[in-house]
Amino acid sequence: MSRIGEVLDRLYEIVEERKRTMPQGSYTAKLFKEGEDRILQKVGEEAVESILALKSGDKNHAVYEVADLIYHLTVALVDKDINWEDVGKELNKRMK
Repeated sequence: MSRIGEVLDRLYEIVEERKRTMPQGSYTAKLFKEGEDRILQKVGEEAVESILALKSGDKNHAVYEVADLIYHLTVALVDKDINWEDVGKELNKRMK
């Protein structure tokens, strides 16, 4: 089992690479081509879907939707040149 930090770092690297290379047929590249508004729209949609899945009590569905949210949030972070380390530093400050 992978540690979540390692997974998030790898996901970030993949999304960055897709933004840089814009491969044909890549959903990630498509989001970057569609722009900031579409990326943020997807974050909002996935947040709502995550809330509904969590409320439903169906753990598998909730995990699936939260994973979608984290993916789309990662795309938004890459778009704004914010990395998970930046987020981690802020969370560490809040735990002190």
